[in-house]
Amino acid sequence: MDVRPPVGVHPPESDGGRRLTIHGARVGIAYSLFDVLDFLHCTGLPAQDRAVDDPELIEWRVGGPYVWNSTA
Repeated sequence: MDVRPPVGVHPPESDGGRRLTIHGARVGIAYSLFDVLDFLHCTGLPAQDRAVDDPELIEWRVGGPYVWNSTA
């Protein structure tokens, strides 16, 4: 059974923003790692710095937490 993490951070778009989904629902656009942590905090998910490296919490799609520029 393939279980996806509750948080998905999608590939960077041309403006550097990354779409953020939580449990499959779009919650907004993050333009920095701080934005991701803020979204996590606002939704009650763990927002500690170590959360960004937790593959059971966040799936970073195309690039990790330090990639904010589109390669296109």
